Amino acid sequence: MKLTVVMPCYNERATIHEIVAKVLSQPFDIELLIVDDGSTDGTRDMLEVLAKKHSQIRVLLQPHNQGKGAALRRGFKEATGDIVLVQDADLEYNPDEYDRLVGPIVAGKADVVYGSRFAGDSHRVLYFWHSVGNWFLTIMSNMATDLNLTDMETCYKCFRREVIQQVHLEEDRFGIEPEMTAKIARMNLRVWEVPISYDGRTYADGKKIGVRDGFRALYAITKYGVLRRS
Repeated sequence: MKLTVVMPCYNERATIHEIVAKVLSQPFDIELLIVDDGSTDGTRDMLEVLAKKHSQIRVLLQPHNQGKGAALRRGFKEATGDIVLVQDADLEYNPDEYDRLVGPIVAGKADVVYGSRFAGDSHRVLYFWHSVGNWFLTIMSNMATDLNLTDMETCYKCFRREVIQQVHLEEDRFGIEPEMTAKIARMNLRVWEVPISYDGRTYADGKKIGVRDGFRALYAITKYGVLRRS
């Protein structure tokens, strides 16, 4: 089965070479779609070199910075693999765990798989209030969708391609996570969750999500999980 990895990328020159090497080293037939979201730190030049070096890579350039959601929409649309997986361009999530994510789909048990940072695997100890925020947003999302996820905001989401290409997504930034979850829940799909490790980075390392994104996630939960359903 062909695996399409969709990688939104914005100003990740410090990590892009290492994460690309990790992705391409996985034992799958991989199509790597890197969607550069208007990087200004030289990342685009690096991507041009990587695309020339590796035939599995396709680089999609956004005309300006639009947000993770907009980058994912473009990547999902361009995907050609049997399975589509989301990978951030930093080093917080480990591509060595792809087999965990695709396993339930390959086995015919799942249509969608979420990788949970809070389901018992190892993780870097960092921000308490981030964990509280993740827990709160996941609870609110679960109440709206009637799913029992432990980590709605996780980057690691994996889909059968025909499933994700049916979902009409609208959010441009991090609100795409609860939007995706709400719309998938209404499709009566088989959703699985598997444990993953997590090596979180600090704001000094380049972490981008903030308080404003948390409020937007609440808005998205209400809009797509409650109002659209009713």
